[in-house]
Amino acid sequence: MLNLSDVTLTYPDGENGTLNALDAVDLTVPAGQMLALVGPSGSGKSSLLAVAGALVTPTSGTVTIDGTEITGASQAERARLRLNHIGLVFQQPQLMPSLTALEQLQLVGVLRGARPRAVRDAARQALAAVGLDSAAKRRPHQLSGGQRQRVNIARALMGEPSVLLVDEPTSALDQHRSAEVMELIATLTRERGTATVVVTHDLEFVDVADRSVTLRDGRLAEHATV
Repeated sequence: MLNLSDVTLTYPDGENGTLNALDAVDLTVPAGQMLALVGPSGSGKSSLLAVAGALVTPTSGTVTIDGTEITGASQAERARLRLNHIGLVFQQPQLMPSLTALEQLQLVGVLRGARPRAVRDAARQALAAVGLDSAAKRRPHQLSGGQRQRVNIARALMGEPSVLLVDEPTSALDQHRSAEVMELIATLTRERGTATVVVTHDLEFVDVADRSVTLRDGRLAEHATV
């Protein structure tokens, strides 16, 4: 489960002013639920993901993952948390051009300190989960945009994270592939029991999620069950 309680994130704005990127945000995402996070540019969506992903410490409030508060954790502790408990899917896949799809995933397992055989088996299972087991030996330039995004998702799922944070996964994809990717994330969320937050600008795909939340000026302006 992911929980944000009364979270505010403030940045300096000019010589004496401040800007609330997040303003007293309360949000809970249970395990096995996919939340769609929508809102205009500059509304605070990326800030919310950064705080939830232990990339940024909020100015006030608490962030809890599976009952453990992470707000006051050290940088080293937050790095371990991201490695072992949080899956991050960036807008651009950022795959290493010299590595095959399988090797992209294996690298994550190696960083976690897992044994080589266990890493290889887990990487193959993750690729199979996103429908890319036949593309294990292909490098990024040999994959379509949709396939690269699937590798990106599979890489985030290495190690069975309890929280999955996804930033605009369909921004570079056509409508058909966008629908496939969003359906895939929803399916994996339920099968693997992750608490998933997906930032998306594609309102037509919001119905795929279990819930939707709209951010405006750093505040949750609308909270609806889909």
